[in-house]
Amino acid sequence: DSIGLVQVAAGLDYPLFLTAPAGDARLFVVEQGGRIRIIERGLLRSATFLDITSAVSSGGEQGLLGLAFDPAYATSGRLYVDYTDRNGDTHLSRFRVSSSPDLADPASEQVLLTVHQPYSNHNGGEVTFGPDGFLYVGLGDGGSGGDPQGHGQSAADLLGSLLRLDVSGSGYTIPPDNPFAGTAGARGELWNIGLRNPWRF
Repeated sequence: DSIGLVQVAAGLDYPLFLTAPAGDARLFVVEQGGRIRIIERGLLRSATFLDITSAVSSGGEQGLLGLAFDPAYATSGRLYVDYTDRNGDTHLSRFRVSSSPDLADPASEQVLLTVHQPYSNHNGGEVTFGPDGFLYVGLGDGGSGGDPQGHGQSAADLLGSLLRLDVSGSGYTIPPDNPFAGTAGARGELWNIGLRNPWRF
């Protein structure tokens, strides 16, 4: 047996993630600069599914970094993205698909969470739904080298961690079985701490 490369699509600009809603034959490609493109039947569609380049700081480890579709996307039309804004801070945002299945509505953005990033690197960026239906969000330790501000070992802030959120409502709530839920001085959103940069998981 041999292994080889097969080109799936051309014409993408810094593609860094690919996913699809459950049961959907299309492929959705995240471009670091702030666009989500669709590949359908082996062809890259000319229309952009979502373009938030005007809101995104891009380059190095910054940009539009993650995309997750609601497990019930076919009926809810909800999708979630993780990106660094023009100040370099992390936004976890919810968007909705428009009346066209090939276009998300950029005006539908609901920012669920904003996290200040003290440096430009170690932004994390993965967002994905677990089998429990909750949204998991990766946040790096804030950057520089060696976690100089000690975020990774702190349960008092969100950096250097994996978050677990219930996004089934209008915003988000904290699942009651999260390990720090109800703990004084700790952030209940935390599922795991001590991480350097959960860019993908």
